[in-house]
Amino acid sequence: MIASTPSQDHLRLLVKVARMYHERGLRQPEIASQLNMSQPRVSRLLKEAADRNIVRTVVVSPDGIHAEIEEALIERYELRDAVIVDTEGTGTDVIPALAAATATYLDATLKGGDVIGISSWSATLLEAVNVMHAKNPPVAEDVVQIVGGSGSPEVQLHATRLTGRLAELTGARPVFAPSAALVGSRELRDLLSQEPAVAAVMKAWSRLTLALVGIGTLDPSPLLRRSGNAIAADEQRQLEELGAVGDVCTRYFDAEGRAVAAPFNDRIIGIAPEQLRSIERRIGVAGGMSKLAAIRGAVRGGWVNILITDIEVARALLNRR
Repeated sequence: MIASTPSQDHLRLLVKVARMYHERGLRQPEIASQLNMSQPRVSRLLKEAADRNIVRTVVVSPDGIHAEIEEALIERYELRDAVIVDTEGTGTDVIPALAAATATYLDATLKGGDVIGISSWSATLLEAVNVMHAKNPPVAEDVVQIVGGSGSPEVQLHATRLTGRLAELTGARPVFAPSAALVGSRELRDLLSQEPAVAAVMKAWSRLTLALVGIGTLDPSPLLRRSGNAIAADEQRQLEELGAVGDVCTRYFDAEGRAVAAPFNDRIIGIAPEQLRSIERRIGVAGGMSKLAAIRGAVRGGWVNILITDIEVARALLNRR
């Protein structure tokens, strides 16, 4: 407990020790030697200098680092974490920066034993694994597709590479969903769900500790459209009438993040909304102002609780209700 009325001599000593440590960069043993006192006493004096506001620590963010906006987003939307990339643009303009930030975030936060769920049709996530470094020792057990990963032959490689490469980088076992995300009928979905390979994937969803997903709009991305898993034009119109603004893993939601009763929900082979939202860490990667409504709905509805996005979208999320 510090004294309430220190003497001038004691204050002078506090300032001397603080300046030697913080301004001159001397280490505590050097200060102790020069002032002929013990190192523990130097440590106590430095703590007292901080307690008396003689030393005040100020963190100055470098240009391009938006820690205050990240903290504001976390508080506004009750997120677990947020990463803001210092880039602006629309569509594919923001993908390289988002991908690099995602790779860095995964590198820092994957510590071992994770079971990772990943959506299949995200160009940003594919770019992220392309720039991610391999982890050694392994940091994950399985990387599991959480929405059907089969599609047209010309883009099938993208979904397979995304899952397989992330598994390779993390030392995990890849678990592929050998079906389309959207099949022709409910009956077909039920039959496919009973197939051993598909059933094994669905069983693995209950073990997920982390989900890595893109956030889509009603207008399918070029990759999703080419895969054959995109919704039809009439289904898109129905979604608009229902108030849908975006999707995660082909599960559509409205502006408040509430799941909508899409006409094709019973034809999806993919993780269910309640199962997705029960995963401890749900990383959503998306940017560009064209996705603002979808991103806002995703964070409002708890579809993701960790958001990686760009500065323009982040500001808009804070400025608009």
